[in-house]
Formats: sequence, C-alpha cells, structure tokens
Amino acid sequence: MAPTLFDEKPNLGDLIEVHRGSYQHWAVYIGNGFVVHLAPPCEVANAGSNSMMSVLAEKAIVREDELWDVVGTDKWNVNNSLDEKYTPRPAEDIVREARRRVGQEVPYCVFRGNCEHFVNELRYGQAESRQVRRAGETVMYAGMAAAIGLGFVALAGAFFGGNKEEKEKNKQ
Repeated sequence: MAPTLFDEKPNLGDLIEVHRGSYQHWAVYIGNGFVVHLAPPCEVANAGSNSMMSVLAEKAIVREDELWDVVGTDKWNVNNSLDEKYTPRPAEDIVREARRRVGQEVPYCVFRGNCEHFVNELRYGQAESRQVRRAGETVMYAGMAAAIGLGFVALAGAFFGGNKEEKEKNKQ
C-alpha cells in the first residue's frame, strides 16, 4: 500500500518519487499537500504521469497539483538521495522557483529533459536523471554481453568448425 501523508511527511523542497512500474515520475513538494511536476500538455489531474504520453511527448507543462492527484494509488516515497552528491538549495528557494515555473511549457525529452531532470535542477541546480543513466547502463551491459557472446560463438566456430572446403578436401 502506498504511504499516506501520515506515514511519510515530506518537507518543503523534498523530491517525491512515484513508482509507475517500469519508470518513476518525480515531483517536488511545495507544502500544504501540493507538488510541482512536469506533465504532458494533454494530461489532466488524476491521470498522474501514468500514460505513455508522458514518455512520448515533446513538450511538458509545469503543473502544481495535490500530491494525491499525482500519486493516485501508486507507491511513492521521499527521495533526496542526491543530497550525498550535491548540496541542496535552500527549501524556500526551491519552492519559490518551482511556483514561478508553474504554467510554463518546456521542452521534454525522456533522455535529456524529463521530470527527474526537472526536479533535480530545482533542488540541486543540476539536471540529472538516475533512471536514464541506469537504463543506459543496462543497454550498454546488454550490448557488451551480446558482443562477448558473439565473440565466443565466432571463436568456437573458428576453433572447432574449420573451413568447409578444407574438410571436403581432407575427406577425398
């Protein structure tokens, strides 16, 4: 079951990670049960960023919505784990900048400018997405594994297979 505000109380400027199955949606807590987040222009409250449109859109709108309208029934948590890497900006500055951006249409790219990039830039002044980095690492490791596997197949073929013409000559 997803936590309630009574289970986990976010502080001003905290980053909210919403677990959406294969990806996470991100928002920044601005107080009184509200968050600021990126959403595709076609999205309405209560849809969260649950649709594939959020991944495919080229533009996003900076929205202020109630936390529960964004979270819905999904699991969520406060995730400020980049505090170990970057110094967070003062909470008042994070909230002020987030509110100033509400209503703006911004370019959206799942790889270079997604909702996680957006909230990390608000909190730390650094646009970073760990889920994009992890996805890239997964693809890289899968590619390396495939290349190694193909290398073994080629090596085994060269070692055990020999040349077909050469085998035919040896049979004669």
